Amino acid sequence: MPSEIRSRYVMANGVKTHYWESGGDGPVIVGLHGGGAGSSGLAGMGPLLERLGSDFRVIAPDSVGGFGKTDPYAPVPLGLMSRVHHTADFIDALCLDKLTLVGNSQGAWTAAQYALLNPDRVEKIVLISSLTIANSLGIKQRQTDAGRALAEYDGTRDGMKRILQALIIDPKRITDKLIDERQAAATRPGALESFRTFGKNTAKLRQNPVYALQNDMIKSLPTLTKAIPTIFIWGDSDTFALPETGREIEKHVPDAKFHWVAGAGHQVQTDNPDETAKIVRAFLQ
Repeated sequence: MPSEIRSRYVMANGVKTHYWESGGDGPVIVGLHGGGAGSSGLAGMGPLLERLGSDFRVIAPDSVGGFGKTDPYAPVPLGLMSRVHHTADFIDALCLDKLTLVGNSQGAWTAAQYALLNPDRVEKIVLISSLTIANSLGIKQRQTDAGRALAEYDGTRDGMKRILQALIIDPKRITDKLIDERQAAATRPGALESFRTFGKNTAKLRQNPVYALQNDMIKSLPTLTKAIPTIFIWGDSDTFALPETGREIEKHVPDAKFHWVAGAGHQVQTDNPDETAKIVRAFLQ
């Protein structure tokens, strides 16, 4: 049976942070969702919360930047790095000493950056389909229709449906419930403004020569994957972070094993949740 998913709040360094949780007292997994408008711990990590709670304590926070139910007015002056700092504050607020990180897309970059700053607390890392990590390795990808769908979100329900079609291959997984939940999160008061500010500040971070050093993973990610067991999971039908991009990352991090999931898109865990959970469980056990 699927594990019960619980809704919780915690104050993380002054930010009212919403998170989703399943399981009990097992080893801790912190799941970090991607960066598309309306994303959340449930929208991004719900399938893993359901399937891994029987063996693990699975926790999936809603990030700062206008995501989920976390305070949309929380400042995000450093864009993506603000996500890293918020993740650290969240983990501290829950008094988590040792954990595994699972991150998808922008959440994968956040997971890797957290691990670089806190290697003593991270036992293993699972990185799922991440164009953000590719960019940090200097890997360029051609523009795609899926990328345009995320960039051109206009605040409408149709725009949200286009985002989900860019992230998820199986149309049966794009339910009205999922569309409506993400649309509600993306358009609640303050969320869209925060999301746009988050994006602008992320761009500034990459343009600043000093802050850009924190974005660069050319040397740090290969070193990290030597020190902490790490795997990648990638959908072989991903139209956002293309499989060819994943193949390039694979060359840069030879110590991280790649798992290619047939017929899955950018949210591998949504397109093929059973296979993703099986890979994660085998890696951790």
